[in-house]
Amino acid sequence: MTNATQTHAFTEASNTTTDTLAWTLVRVVTGLTLVPHGAQKLFGWFGGGGLDGTAGFFEQSLGLYPGILFAVVAGLTEFVGGLLLAAGALTRLTALAVVALMGYAAFIVHWGNGFFWTAGGFEFPLMWMVIALALVIRGGGTRSADHAVGFKS
Repeated sequence: MTNATQTHAFTEASNTTTDTLAWTLVRVVTGLTLVPHGAQKLFGWFGGGGLDGTAGFFEQSLGLYPGILFAVVAGLTEFVGGLLLAAGALTRLTALAVVALMGYAAFIVHWGNGFFWTAGGFEFPLMWMVIALALVIRGGGTRSADHAVGFKS
C-alpha cells in the first residue's frame, strides 16, 4: 500500500466512524428531546396540560376537532415516536410522522408569529422538522434497532 492509499483508507474509515457516531447522536438526542413534549400532552408532566388541556387548546386555539384525537396523535407522535427514534426503531416511518407534526406546527400554528421562537415563532418546530426529514432520508444507521433486525440504511 502506498502512503496515499493508506491515508485515504484511514480517512475513509475515520469518516465512517465519525458519521456513524454523529448520526447516532442526532437520532438519539432528537428522540429523547421529543419525549417530554409528548409527556406534556399525554400525561400533563413537565407543566403540560395533559390530554384534556391539550385537547382544549387544540379545539379553542387551533380549531382542531375533536381536540382529544389530535391531542392523542400529537402526544403519541412525540412520546412514543421519540422513544422509537432514540432506539432507532422504525426510524424512517417515525421520522416521517415527526416531519408531518412539526410541519403543521411550524407552518400552520406558529407561522403568523414570525421566525423567532421567543415570540411564538416557527424556528423551533422548523428545526425539528428538518432534522426529522434528514432522518427519513438517512434512516436509523448501523447503531439502531432497525439495523439490528436487518433494515439497512
